[in-house]
Amino acid sequence: MKRLILPLLAVLALTGFKPYPPDPGRTDPVELSIVDRDQGSALPWYSHRGQRWVAGQNGHPYSLRLYNRSPGRVLVVLSVDGLNVINGEVASPDQTGYVLEPWQSADITGWRKSRQEVAQFVFTDPGRSYASRTGRPDNIGVIGMAVFNEAPQFRPPVAPAPPMARQRAQAPAAESSDRSLSSVEVTGSLGTGHGARESSYSGSTDFRRASRIPVQQVSVRYDSERNLIARGIITRPRPVAGEPQAFPGQFVPDPPPYRWR
Repeated sequence: MKRLILPLLAVLALTGFKPYPPDPGRTDPVELSIVDRDQGSALPWYSHRGQRWVAGQNGHPYSLRLYNRSPGRVLVVLSVDGLNVINGEVASPDQTGYVLEPWQSADITGWRKSRQEVAQFVFTDPGRSYASRTGRPDNIGVIGMAVFNEAPQFRPPVAPAPPMARQRAQAPAAESSDRSLSSVEVTGSLGTGHGARESSYSGSTDFRRASRIPVQQVSVRYDSERNLIARGIITRPRPVAGEPQAFPGQFVPDPPPYRWR
């Protein structure tokens, strides 16, 4: 049994505990979003040949937003540019990760430096990325997530209470239950840098995986918008010739030359 990072303390100060109701139309336990922190919004997905892509902007810090949609705890192992975001090693699903409580939402904002700090994830030139600067540039431009369910915990059986005692115990249990319910081949132009340090407090917890194989594995590629357009991943509609345009003039034209009388 491994001691794993618990984001209930690690990132709760940044995002808080948000109990969302489950979405019956979704089956994957964890939802991953990549959030541009300068813009304050999640980057849109683009699908291309079976891969998911996002367009980042050089110099912008970003976070990995996780939402556990399941009623049980899960372990989330995260990688950026092929490196584990907690220990910086070449990433593998069997490594350490973040543990999410049921229905918990959390933002992972950087490379973990200690139980109190992270170094921000920042979109940057590939040569300035953390992976390149540490001599491991082979997987720049990809973000990964592997999710594991928790193994059922053994609880010793409780002897049944006498009939009268059982009836007395039922009323407080119902009251407690009600209370809980209220609660193209193009060279990549982006990598992820080792940005400024910021506070992010973490703890540790015990977690035993239900299986060695993740129940969910996600890979997201990222690059600049210009490169995604060049690859044909982002398409721009072309105006039809002869169609009337609501705003045909883009800029202020120069006035005609002044004629002296």
